[in-house]
Amino acid sequence: MHNDRVAIENFGYPRQNNYNVENLPMSYAFPWVEPPWPDKVLPRDQLEDRIGQLISSLNMCVLSTFGNNGPMASPIEYYAENLDIFMLPDPGTPKLKAMQNDPRISYAVHHPYHGWHSAHGVQVFGKAEILEPHAPGWDHGMKVFRWHGWMSDLGMDTSEPFDRQVVKIVPDRILYTETWLWKLGYCAKQVWTRDS
Repeated sequence: MHNDRVAIENFGYPRQNNYNVENLPMSYAFPWVEPPWPDKVLPRDQLEDRIGQLISSLNMCVLSTFGNNGPMASPIEYYAENLDIFMLPDPGTPKLKAMQNDPRISYAVHHPYHGWHSAHGVQVFGKAEILEPHAPGWDHGMKVFRWHGWMSDLGMDTSEPFDRQVVKIVPDRILYTETWLWKLGYCAKQVWTRDS
């Protein structure tokens, strides 16, 4: 029992001579996660590049809208172009109706979390623009969304895109979090605004 207790207190490994867990840094492999943390602002062009890289490396977000019965959060597929994203919500769904009534939205994406060194995600606040089939911007949005592969997966005729509303999300404000920025001397939380 005593040996088991020692193993538990040492994260599953028996204590060795001259080895004191209490004297280790907060993160042995990533000592730069320890405070004090830098508060330096990332240059705007670098921030936009990192945001664009993050959202384009993923294609699922949690989209928050405000419907008749209050807020809703829905997972939905998207594809990015710079800082804008495009999605194809199902016709008549509560989230589409909510965006038609109130275009203000928020969405979030993130990479898997494996410790303080790996926190990486964005929360985006903006407006939804609903593009009707064949209206200006609709064809461009369908191309960004890669409609051909999407329809092919469903066994649909891919000779031409089907007539379906495209939603374009244009950000007004973005909260970007990346704790790896600490290592580079910058604050882990950066804020992008369209009018800055």
